[in-house]
Amino acid sequence: MGRFFRLSHAAVHVPASLLSSLIAVVALAGLGFDALAATTVRIGTTNSISDATFFIADKKGYFKEEGIDVTFIAFDSAAKMIAPLGAGQLDVGGGATSAGLYNAAARGINIKIVADKGSMPPGYGFMSQLVRKDLIDSGKFKSFKDLKGLKVGISTNGSGGSVVLHEALKKGGLNPKDVEQIFMGFPQMVIALQNRAIDAGFMPEPNSTQAIQNGAAVRFAGGDIIDPNHQLAVVLFGDDFSKNHPEVARKFMRAYIRAARDYNDALKDGKLAGANADEIIGILIQSTEIKDPNLYKMMVPHGCNPDGRVNVASLKKNLQIFKDQGLIQGNVSVDQVLDHSFADAVVKELGRYVLKNRKK
Repeated sequence: MGRFFRLSHAAVHVPASLLSSLIAVVALAGLGFDALAATTVRIGTTNSISDATFFIADKKGYFKEEGIDVTFIAFDSAAKMIAPLGAGQLDVGGGATSAGLYNAAARGINIKIVADKGSMPPGYGFMSQLVRKDLIDSGKFKSFKDLKGLKVGISTNGSGGSVVLHEALKKGGLNPKDVEQIFMGFPQMVIALQNRAIDAGFMPEPNSTQAIQNGAAVRFAGGDIIDPNHQLAVVLFGDDFSKNHPEVARKFMRAYIRAARDYNDALKDGKLAGANADEIIGILIQSTEIKDPNLYKMMVPHGCNPDGRVNVASLKKNLQIFKDQGLIQGNVSVDQVLDHSFADAVVKELGRYVLKNRKK
């Protein structure tokens, strides 16, 4: 048996064989084409506070508005994202630049730095040098030169964190051979400081504040003191993503820039203390394993250019350090891996960032 649908007062007979198809069409129309066309974008994260902009764009629905569903995949460091970005197994990466990125470019792998994710202007040195509290209390560690002979935790060799270590050593008249470098993830550094498996560590928030709060370490110097305005973390687009899906990449960047501006509205005097800080802290609580709002209020937040552009001079300095350490294979430059076009297009559309609702 068929069923009847009444259209404009006329009864129309619909055969049973067509009924299920009609119902499916109506259901799909109710969902809307945006839901059907949603594209999944795979994002690599590093469990750093600088992942915040990704989480803000997700929780505030900016990605959804662009027809994008996101999947977050955690890595120990951005250096370990390079291979999957190059192979098309990851679309977007976020973290410190690395020798691996430049070596991939030298081999013709087209991974691009497309936006600022975490920089260290004055007051925002979110990558800190931590030293075991007992070494500070005993007077055994008083200055950068006291790094000599210590076991120092960093995420990986040839990374942005290793550049900050390099600059700290230079301040003490030392070089990388004067310390024993121990490579591990940032959460593991907190445990290693507590267990005295390492003597010092270079790590971002939230891990540095966690180590301080549990009594394992003292923040000896922020990254903004060690290497002012250092460009530590960046957003990376994989070759396949930017080349074969440029419209999705542009939409992703629009959502990201909007979130970066919300994040900047939450900053005040080197803390998450701006007008919308409570909202941003709430998003971080939802998105990370850190559930204590007071911990976020104690952290040193990262800088993040609300118009997306990175500090090119800092990137060039970092690359030169990698070259001096013999970590770069072939000829490669920062210009080969840098692409501001996505961020610039969004700023042209939205206008330059203007701080709003500054909390007094």
